Amino acid sequence: MPIHGHAPKITVICGPTGVGKTAVAVALGQALGAEVLGADAMQVYRGMDIGTAKPTAAERAAVPHHLIDVVDPDAPFDAAAYVGLARPKIFELAHRGVVVFVVGGTGLYLRALTEGLFAASPADPDLRRELAARAQVRGPAALHAELAAVDPLTAGRLHPNDTLRVVRALEVYHATGRPLSAHHRDHGFGDRPFGVLKIGLTLDRQALYRRLDQRVDAMMAAGLPDEVRGLLDAGYGPDLKSMQSIGYRHMAALIRGQWPRDEAMAAFKRDTRRYAKRQMTWFRADRRICWYQPGDIAAIGRRINDFHRQGD
Repeated sequence: MPIHGHAPKITVICGPTGVGKTAVAVALGQALGAEVLGADAMQVYRGMDIGTAKPTAAERAAVPHHLIDVVDPDAPFDAAAYVGLARPKIFELAHRGVVVFVVGGTGLYLRALTEGLFAASPADPDLRRELAARAQVRGPAALHAELAAVDPLTAGRLHPNDTLRVVRALEVYHATGRPLSAHHRDHGFGDRPFGVLKIGLTLDRQALYRRLDQRVDAMMAAGLPDEVRGLLDAGYGPDLKSMQSIGYRHMAALIRGQWPRDEAMAAFKRDTRRYAKRQMTWFRADRRICWYQPGDIAAIGRRINDFHRQGD
């Protein structure tokens, strides 16, 4: 299906956490002979399986998956690192005539892959340390409020506990005098090496929230506390970027006795729902996304086939 001699074609399957992206990708991947590139900022980490809802062994056997389990939990990894791995893999698969699905819910990774990254200001280690120290003393919410005062657009898409990205956004603002969102707007993200079809999956919000609550319960039953305990025992501290993610920070607090189980579970479910809402806000802003229900397999398959036939 990929058209040789032209920009490789990829199908992005995106949407909020828990909506059913992997199931749709596997069903269609088997039918179309596709392979999947993950676009999930957490599934890149080895040993973090249950809490990131990685594709199962059976799903990976049915359809080959890439960009999962590529770094250890203490390794630095960001959108630029993701693009550095993903783009060569796409060209390799397209050269072999493989249909490529890019599947995940990390909007920044998807945008960087399909549209490029803007040239950010160089890192300022002293400023970064100062901002990180302020977060330690005043708390992450105070630092997030500081960002909201100078860059409400960026603050609106970042969780207050995402200190790493909040610090980086403030660093860009202080180094350049302009908010990160303005840099993104001016860049225009015009580096587009692929022909892209974007499929978004959506559900009624209450139905999605019920599914997310059930998934949290299933993760607990599958042994998420033991997974997190094993990571802590292996020396992966709770302050790592990876360990600050949803589910892992909640379990780490539970294991260390900072939260009783009922409070940890309630916060885990609440933060998962909030994350899904932020993802939908991000994706709804992209008018190129074609929206479907996760059960619309046949319709999605026809749309992908039409996409690949264009230009034949």
